[in-house]
Amino acid sequence: MSQHHRTPRILGTLLLVATAGLSVGLGTQPAAAARATTASFDRVVPAPASAEAGGSPYEITRGTPIRVDGTSETRRIGEYLADVLRPSTGYRLPVTTGGTGGIRLTLGSGPFGDEGYRLTSGAGGVTITARRPAGLFHGVQTLRQLLPAAVEKKTVQPGPWTIAGGTVTDSPRYAYRGAMLDVSRHFFTVAQVERYIDELALYKINTLHLHLSDDQGWRIAVDSWPRLATYGGSTQVGGGRGGFYSKAQYGEIVRHAASRYVQVVPEIDMPGHTNAALASYAPLNCDGVAPPLYTGTHVGFSSLCVPKAVTYDFVDDVVRELAALTPGSYLHIGGDEAHSTSHTDYVTFMDRVQPIVARYGKTVIGWHQLTGAHPAKGALAQYWGLDATSAAEKAQVAQAARNGTGLILSPADRVYLDMKYTKDTPLGQDWAGLVEVERSYDWDPGTYLRGAPASAIAGVEAPLWSETIVTDADIDYMTFPRLPGVAELGWSPAATHDWDAYRVRLAAQGPRWEALRIGYYRSPQVPWSTR
Repeated sequence: MSQHHRTPRILGTLLLVATAGLSVGLGTQPAAAARATTASFDRVVPAPASAEAGGSPYEITRGTPIRVDGTSETRRIGEYLADVLRPSTGYRLPVTTGGTGGIRLTLGSGPFGDEGYRLTSGAGGVTITARRPAGLFHGVQTLRQLLPAAVEKKTVQPGPWTIAGGTVTDSPRYAYRGAMLDVSRHFFTVAQVERYIDELALYKINTLHLHLSDDQGWRIAVDSWPRLATYGGSTQVGGGRGGFYSKAQYGEIVRHAASRYVQVVPEIDMPGHTNAALASYAPLNCDGVAPPLYTGTHVGFSSLCVPKAVTYDFVDDVVRELAALTPGSYLHIGGDEAHSTSHTDYVTFMDRVQPIVARYGKTVIGWHQLTGAHPAKGALAQYWGLDATSAAEKAQVAQAARNGTGLILSPADRVYLDMKYTKDTPLGQDWAGLVEVERSYDWDPGTYLRGAPASAIAGVEAPLWSETIVTDADIDYMTFPRLPGVAELGWSPAATHDWDAYRVRLAAQGPRWEALRIGYYRSPQVPWSTR
């Protein structure tokens, strides 16, 4: 079915009217002030649920404090904001519980949910209010976008640092808003992963799915099976040196993510995509013979030995150790492209493995092939099919959703960040098609999968597979500018989704990425600034 929604969106139109300075609150403002307001409120990505421009702007000056309430989390968010603003402004910006004016961060009551917030700005200061710290943090990301892009630079800039007057009241459409980083095909260091987390947080992404194992590499230390990491993690696609995370290093990633209000979802892909494990331990193979390590990109040839008891000892040990390291709710068990596992064995395996995940306090996520088995109560299935995926396969997923399985939507020909933009894109793949920025943005998760109730949609996720991705620059180029659009699909009300308006707001992000030294693809579909 067509996913290009061109019907008018009333709320989106109202938002654009408000941000264009046509709200009642702007009626008596001088023209210059109105223009200043317009230049800020209509550039926020993801689009807020409600934004009303009006009143006088606030200017951050040398005397501006960041005022917080007495909670440690609010103080930490205040220090985070100060760390963002100090290098470019050159101001001290003390974080304090006293005083008046300035930028105030406070926890309080309101219709915000766990991640929503209200931001009010006027001549006397800026206040961000939320029920939970995550909401304050998301409000801070909006505040950053209400300032000139140069605020992101690491050296003192001239300013001025003016924040438009008005009110944003905001909360997310979906609770799960994710991005996946494949560290198995090519390994990325702790610092590289943390850098990616910081980029995700800019756009209110709250989940990092780490693909920790595959045919080409095993990337997490497991005490009870040490060769998984030391041998299975020793290589990567193309034969280069691989790597793995010690438990302490994985903990660093988890803690850094938590400081950005991002949960980590670890994935151990099984029963297929397991050659690194099979090569590390011969008993995991049905014939007892370990295959060689693998550095190619073909898929579907490997499988754990479903009938062997040792297979479930292995799974239990891995899940137990990984669950103990991961404070979040979810553990991803893969389950896709198990072409070397018979259907009967696949169902048997999933029926035995899902209770193991539950035993260690986690909720199962699996790729949507899980719906061909018996998804556990509360499980989430991650759909990665295409617009052209067979009706029967889509119907199977939709039926599981009607039966209570939640869905994470990651259609490969929409939001796989490793797909080429055009045939000339130097990185990426094209097996799912070419995915330009408009195609990545212009679909509605709530209506995408026919027959799946809207209530079953847990959220969206943009995966970045790393067969061709090696450096930070590669990550940035394939992620931006597509990721902010996926973030908007997950955060903003459906009524605000409009490609023609979004592409203008997206264009305004370009100078910010340049200030952050994020190299991005300058899609001809977006009217980027030429200055």
